[in-house]
Amino acid sequence: MSDLAVVAYKGEDTADQVLNKLTEMQKEYLVDLEDAGVVIRDKKGKVRIKQSVPLTRVGALSGAAWGGWVGALAGILMLNPLLGLAAGAAVGAGAGALSGALSDYGIDDNFIKSIGKELEADSSALFVLVRKVKLDRVLPELQPFGGKVLKTSLTNEQEARLQKALKDLSTAPVAA
Repeated sequence: MSDLAVVAYKGEDTADQVLNKLTEMQKEYLVDLEDAGVVIRDKKGKVRIKQSVPLTRVGALSGAAWGGWVGALAGILMLNPLLGLAAGAAVGAGAGALSGALSDYGIDDNFIKSIGKELEADSSALFVLVRKVKLDRVLPELQPFGGKVLKTSLTNEQEARLQKALKDLSTAPVAA
């Protein structure tokens, strides 16, 4: 089961910077992100959303695989499996891309928008669904960014520990 955390930051690009840092740490197996998104409220108050998972590509890949199998089966029945495989993969990729574009995966867009409307101008928030995390290794890496926890699916005790860690880290001196 994944846990949700929403953290607000000062500055329009800070949440993006934190997401980039988390992506780097994911390559080191320090965190396992299921989904992530960023909402930005610019200086004029306009809200923009950035989803980190390219859903159309995910849908297209699964659609191509599905279409390939169906096409190969149809090709075998018509005594031309290669033609059926190619046609099925193309049709499956198109259908998968369409379904990926139309389906909502992970963090709900309406939830992200509602949080975005609550942000101060010239700020951003990071939304992450985390499967696993090594907090003792991840939190120190996030020290320069600060942040304020807005919402989580954690227990009250875990949320308080996270909020305290972010506060303590953002006020701690940075080692040179």
